[in-house]
Amino acid sequence: MRLLDRTDIELLSALADDHRATVVALAERLGLSRNTVQARMAKLERSGVFLSYEHAMSPRALGYPIEALISVVVHQASLPAIADELAAIPEVLHALGLSGQTDLVVRVAAVDTQHLFDIDERILAIDGVERTETSLVMQDVIAYRVRPLLDAARAER
Repeated sequence: MRLLDRTDIELLSALADDHRATVVALAERLGLSRNTVQARMAKLERSGVFLSYEHAMSPRALGYPIEALISVVVHQASLPAIADELAAIPEVLHALGLSGQTDLVVRVAAVDTQHLFDIDERILAIDGVERTETSLVMQDVIAYRVRPLLDAARAER
């Protein structure tokens, strides 16, 4: 089921090319009125198309040069409370619920390895967390992206 029409996809593609483009610049580029672009942007925002605007910021720039993925096994009944506790840890950047042997993967940022150890201890101390396994992120091989999906959607239309 597609929620986006051709105009939405073209707008998102233009934003992927220049995420700081103004509404006026987008309107000119797409041959639309400013009001149409504003209305489309508001609709996309309300429908949850845009993820966090924080995503493009580097923790390294804030003094957190180490990132790690922590695999977490939990008691399923405790998952909502665990999610709340994880959200209260400032170094937690992202958490995903998974199927399979691991219940959660939590991306964290740390100042150094001792700090990473402390973060892991805080996660382990959350009621309902059974165990963790930590892997250091060495590099982003493929950064989070949607451009290939936008290109495929544009080709379909």
